[in-house]
Amino acid sequence: MNNIDQVKTIAVAGAGTMGAGIAQLSAQAGYQTVLYDLSKEMVQKGLASIRENLKIAVTKKKISVTESESILQRIHTSVNVDELVAEVVIEAIIERLDIKTAFFKQLATINNKESIFCSNTSSIPITLLAKEIPYPERIAGMHFFNPAHLMKLVEIVSGEHTSSNCAQTVYDLAVKFGKQPVMTKDRPGFIVNRIGKMYHTESLKLLEEGIAPVATIDQLMEAGGFKMGPFRLIDLIGVDANLNVTKSLYELMGREERFKPSAIQQQMVDAGMLGRKSGQGFYKYNA
Repeated sequence: MNNIDQVKTIAVAGAGTMGAGIAQLSAQAGYQTVLYDLSKEMVQKGLASIRENLKIAVTKKKISVTESESILQRIHTSVNVDELVAEVVIEAIIERLDIKTAFFKQLATINNKESIFCSNTSSIPITLLAKEIPYPERIAGMHFFNPAHLMKLVEIVSGEHTSSNCAQTVYDLAVKFGKQPVMTKDRPGFIVNRIGKMYHTESLKLLEEGIAPVATIDQLMEAGGFKMGPFRLIDLIGVDANLNVTKSLYELMGREERFKPSAIQQQMVDAGMLGRKSGQGFYKYNA
């Protein structure tokens, strides 16, 4: 694909928190949008999240009721992978190389070689994702941050084979979404997680060593100028999602001790304490 003007339809795979937010951005930017997941329950949950976000935007007078309705009309939901035919497909599925690779292979069988495939991965190398996919030059990273419909930054990641046209089109698309994109090379953790992961891992080490409790660490970091303490942020991201990124980065960085996953986080995931989305993480939340 040569330019952004050729993009008419965008498909988003994964109707979780990130996927729903990305689909909302797509529809808000005027694109016909397909929101896909494996089950109707997940798709409807994602759509409900978008409705709630738009309702809040209307209440804050950021958009009108008519605009909200138009945005929703541009979103088509699906549980059929064969409907993910679009100029741009953005995946926001589980953070596992094997699953993402298998999914991109499926996309390649139903889309032409001009379609761009983007991954919202926060740590898996784009070069690895594209390794077994036909026409790897059309695969790029488009890494959004949670909540996707509000956070401005988007990392545009070029793998070894990503073409300059592909990267530029994805960059321009992020701009149309109202974001502030930045180009980055394909390195473990890219830019933000490479730096930001220390915010989480070091805080967890303090907790493991009994130096200070969760609330104290959060209060100190917020008093020091951070908008959100590390544990409140992990709860927002999802304890499981955060742990998966940490595990991935740990392996990709040759098991450097500074990136080592926390046993506390693993225990929380095993217990179903996943943060805000489950009602219990490092803090308790209303259902």
